[in-house]
Amino acid sequence: MPRFVLSEAAASDLRDIHEYIAADDPAAARRVLEDLRVAMHRLAEHPGLGHLREDLADEALRVWTVHSYLVIYRPDAQPLQVARVLSGYRDIAVLFE
Repeated sequence: MPRFVLSEAAASDLRDIHEYIAADDPAAARRVLEDLRVAMHRLAEHPGLGHLREDLADEALRVWTVHSYLVIYRPDAQPLQVARVLSGYRDIAVLFE
């Protein structure tokens, strides 16, 4: 199974997502994190799946949506590097300025 690695920021994002959802529904938090993990494995197998977002950084990043979250990753890294996992409701371009 192809691998992926989480940046420190992405690992922190996942902890924050889990904490936020688990405050209301621990089972839902586990399901969302499992869905994100499955998606990251799928992206590692097929890194071209996401939408190219050249506006996010000096290097090309791709974005894949899982529920209301955006998995932001570097498709050319080996193993695939997940840079951030953010709410789709946020203005992510501002975070990468």
